Amino acid sequence: MPSKRLLAAALTVVAVAAGTTAAQAAPDPVVKTTNPITSGFADTFADPSIIQGRDGYWYAYATSDPLVANGPFGLMHMARTKDFSSWEYLGTVFNDQTKPSWAAPGSFFWAPDIRYFGGKYVMYFTVTDTLANPGGDPAIGVATAPAPAGPWTATDGPVVTPKPDGNGGYYGTIDPAMLTAADGKRYLYYGGFYGGISVTELSPDGMHAVGTPTQVTIGDRYEGSYVVYRDGWYYFMGSSMNCCAGPTTGYSVFAGRSRSPKGPFLDADGVALTDSRVGGTTVITQNGNKWIGPGHHAFMTDAAGQDRIVYHAIDRRTPWLTDPFGINRRPMLIDKIDWIDGWPRTRAGLGPSEGPVPAPATGSALGIDSTDPAGGLIGATRQPGDAVGGATAKIARAAQTRQTAPGGSLRVEADGRLGSSFATVLGNHVVARVVGNRLTLAAGRRTTSVNLPADFDRTQWNKLVVQVTESSVTARLNDAGLGDVYAEAQLPGVRLAAAPVRWIGSAEVDNLTVRSVAKAVTKPADVPRTGKVLAGDDFDGSLGAGWSWVRKDAKATVADGKLSWPLENADLVGTGNNAGLLLHDSPAGDKWIAETELHLDTGQGDVRNYQQAGLIAYLNDNDFARLGNVSIWKTRQTEYGRELVARPSDGATSYGAAAIGRSAPTLWMRLAYQKNAAGEHVYQAGTSVDGKNWTWGAAWVLPAAARIGLYAHGEFTGANPPPVATFDYLKFYESK
Repeated sequence: MPSKRLLAAALTVVAVAAGTTAAQAAPDPVVKTTNPITSGFADTFADPSIIQGRDGYWYAYATSDPLVANGPFGLMHMARTKDFSSWEYLGTVFNDQTKPSWAAPGSFFWAPDIRYFGGKYVMYFTVTDTLANPGGDPAIGVATAPAPAGPWTATDGPVVTPKPDGNGGYYGTIDPAMLTAADGKRYLYYGGFYGGISVTELSPDGMHAVGTPTQVTIGDRYEGSYVVYRDGWYYFMGSSMNCCAGPTTGYSVFAGRSRSPKGPFLDADGVALTDSRVGGTTVITQNGNKWIGPGHHAFMTDAAGQDRIVYHAIDRRTPWLTDPFGINRRPMLIDKIDWIDGWPRTRAGLGPSEGPVPAPATGSALGIDSTDPAGGLIGATRQPGDAVGGATAKIARAAQTRQTAPGGSLRVEADGRLGSSFATVLGNHVVARVVGNRLTLAAGRRTTSVNLPADFDRTQWNKLVVQVTESSVTARLNDAGLGDVYAEAQLPGVRLAAAPVRWIGSAEVDNLTVRSVAKAVTKPADVPRTGKVLAGDDFDGSLGAGWSWVRKDAKATVADGKLSWPLENADLVGTGNNAGLLLHDSPAGDKWIAETELHLDTGQGDVRNYQQAGLIAYLNDNDFARLGNVSIWKTRQTEYGRELVARPSDGATSYGAAAIGRSAPTLWMRLAYQKNAAGEHVYQAGTSVDGKNWTWGAAWVLPAAARIGLYAHGEFTGANPPPVATFDYLKFYESK
């Protein structure tokens, strides 16, 4: 608990606080934002990252691209906003004179990851080609700046050097994401499909990789990683499948978690992200509105404690920035993250939003100007601050808010340079105290305490958050509020009484906000559920009248209640339209679910490209969506692919895919059909490894109602004799 002397000082402040009022300030008007949030200044703003600067602005950064069609190519872009409803474009991170000297001419700079520690802004980024091995040897660069808009100074060498693959090429050392962890160390996650994602420890200044990297995902599954700490878990989130296939982009984000920043990361089913039958719990995927390919995200928390995902996606109606098969148009979007049963889900599982939604909460209640906080406090003095952050509030012994904070839930957040002892008091009985190298949290008679890292520097700006809800009381110290952590203490929740927020001890604070906590959503969004059987076939006799073949395969047989189909050495993508399809008439109505049970053993860990079988929604050979249990190099995945004609002038097609759930030798599959608000035909995919518990994933939109059927083929089988796909049934159900 705080010392008697400091408590007495605080009570003295309370006694003389003329003008203190018990009236709650009127809530701020609800600011709305509509995706894409970068439409005011850019048509594409890909691979975004975001941070709040000490001037109160939120700064966003994006990969190197032209901002608009036929515009100049910018070497990573910067923009800022105060309220997320309007943005100011700030220019590029680098130009030809300031870009890293060790990058090869013509190198691209991708996927900036922004952080703040050690009194400076630090940006990690991909350099696609270095002077050491011109021709394509990606590495991770790092640059620093005194302010979030720069100027940026790149170091004289990579923080992670290129990694040879042993065959004359290089693994994908791309897509960095930094994390300061509770052990006091800094970690960098990097990598992609080619070689998987690894994590390496960094030197304390963040400029050099040290030690031996640890691989945390299998290859051919994830890129664009981001890791956050929450409730004792490190949550790894990565993007899967293809980022940039225009109108067939199926990018999605999946998560695993671990007690260690080095993994192993397991999904909600306990499956590791390093397994051949790779795991991953869905964070965001496309839902049948105009947005497809949501991914390569960053993470932020607003002033009301609502977590947000910042990501890029593609409007399937205008997918290209330039001509088809050119630059993809990937603007920046933002949506809220809800924690459902301990897992991050975008809008509780609804996926990307299309219309107006409440913007992230910014600024403070209680009449506090977060960029000049002294005016809203009693007992604090205004300091001139510096060119980066502007005015700050100096607390010498004790201070409090002029207005009374409401009862119930409350979140108090500030950037702070802390004295030797500093306490935040909420509701007169929740106290978060930083003394020496300890963070102590008390809620009534309950107390908990955790160590700060031995080298924690209280003279630098760090972020201190104290949040109280009925479910938990949390105090956290971290770098910049981006899911990083120096220390976190947590107790069961309480209900606060209305009282001023008080501070005891000495500190300089900036970006001070006091707000009621956003109401938590803990119930998942509804998913399709089956009703009565409408039609189908249990394969207990010859195929009925509802079936028809496209390129009949005589090797497919019906016997003993099963359809057995050796995988054809054929495919259905591009010009290779030689695979057989067994199609069934779809039921009438605007809402139904098709289901099959598939047995297909493709082994584990070896290369069997691209053995697959599953369900298909088929219009013609160049317009379909197929849900398959598929072998992709050394992984086994469930892929929901889409092909369509992307360039009508010559019939050129585009193919891309989303991942859903996990693979298993026996897999249940569903396609749920309905029409969206525009009357379009939407087919959402779901999978199950037990036939009872279903994982629902991406949705594709087709231009007309499709026939539903089965397929069993591969680009090449890689096995002789080929594996046999066995289907137990195809049934159609009412959708509830």
